[in-house]
Amino acid sequence: MPVAVGPYGQQQPNCFDRVKMGFMMGFAVGMAAGAMFGTFSCLRVGMRGRELMGGVGKTMMQSGGTFGTFMSIGMGIRC
Repeated sequence: MPVAVGPYGQQQPNCFDRVKMGFMMGFAVGMAAGAMFGTFSCLRVGMRGRELMGGVGKTMMQSGGTFGTFMSIGMGIRC
């Protein structure tokens, strides 16, 4: 159902903007999940200091990219 245009000429975002927004939302959620799971897994194997920060950062980027990719695909299918 289309949304009525407001008095200032606002329009809905196009499909590419929705895909970008889906990627950014998914990336943020994936980064948060990666921070939690990465911290626990790195501490479990005994990492400390710089090695811990590198391991957690790597896990955050991997999970953020993965979840962001799937969210952007989902948003692309929706539009």
